[in-house]
Amino acid sequence: MKGVELSKLFYQNIVRPWLDDAFPRLVYDAGIFGYGSELLGFDDDMSRDHNWGPRVQLVLTGADFAVHSTAIVDGFDAVKPAVFLGEPIGYRSRPHLPIVADDALGRAAHGVEVFTVAGILRTRLALDPAMPIDAVTWLSLAEQRLLELTAGEVFHHGLGDLARLRETFGQCPRDVTLYKLAAQWRRIADEQAFVGRAGYVGDDLGSRIIAARLAHDVMRIGFLLEGIYPPYAKWFGSAFARLASAKTLAPLLAAALAEDKWERRQAHLANACLAAAKLHAPAGFPLSVQPKVSPYFGRPFPTINAEDISADLAASIVDPLLRGLPIVGSIDQITDATPLIAEPERARRAMSALLSDRS
Repeated sequence: MKGVELSKLFYQNIVRPWLDDAFPRLVYDAGIFGYGSELLGFDDDMSRDHNWGPRVQLVLTGADFAVHSTAIVDGFDAVKPAVFLGEPIGYRSRPHLPIVADDALGRAAHGVEVFTVAGILRTRLALDPAMPIDAVTWLSLAEQRLLELTAGEVFHHGLGDLARLRETFGQCPRDVTLYKLAAQWRRIADEQAFVGRAGYVGDDLGSRIIAARLAHDVMRIGFLLEGIYPPYAKWFGSAFARLASAKTLAPLLAAALAEDKWERRQAHLANACLAAAKLHAPAGFPLSVQPKVSPYFGRPFPTINAEDISADLAASIVDPLLRGLPIVGSIDQITDATPLIAEPERARRAMSALLSDRS
């Protein structure tokens, strides 16, 4: 059984009947979000040795949280079964223990957690719910963290707050996506010729490494065009395979990475870049420049006019805050360092420092 289905049955058969009896007038949302491969449907037998098991998050109003959250967590602790469908109720071998904060509460003894919407924003994204989210803040929100919030499933719509939150953060604003696309093509422009240049001097390993980096960049374009957040490295390729664009891009990228000859490797990558560029218009991001592959300044390295594409996408941005920024990218495009990606407040400070000098 998949983890989301397990948690849904846990809510329907154990948690909800108890809530109906113990808190009959309580209005709430219920669902599953946060950590865990099961949120994406990638969990398997190996997933069950960590962060896997029956759990549900409840979302209450601020007033109801103040009155009922402790009673819910304590009360369920007193009546919980030891196991559900053969799985322990407690946080068995789970490094991500329940959050305990002013507006979030859980306990390691069982999988029922209670939040307010403000608590979700503060604990998951380090956002102040009273402050508007501008475009630069969006650039500091790691897509893995956004995916953790918007994946999973809502089991019960009592308030509707959890569904609204998922809708709000389900996709970046258009101008933020345009900026990220411009940055992604900027990355390709900076390295694409090096696949051939490294191979030309006999550095096959170096050529392969650069090719893999570029393949990753092209794959991220697919995610951006389809408005889907990519997960971190463990599930990146699995999630990419689900994209509509993978049908076109995956064979070209696989051929590039499997190729032993650098000349053909760079040709496959150039074709993949061209195919990715042609996907922009159908996805709603039309280009006013014509994508084309040609030798890199007369050298025997076929490259796409990625710099032109980047500039064209950046020119389409309307938001004045983004139009004044250098095209360096979002936190995910700048680094994949876990200490930044996993800590939204630290990521925000890093992006603020990076973008503070706009000269």
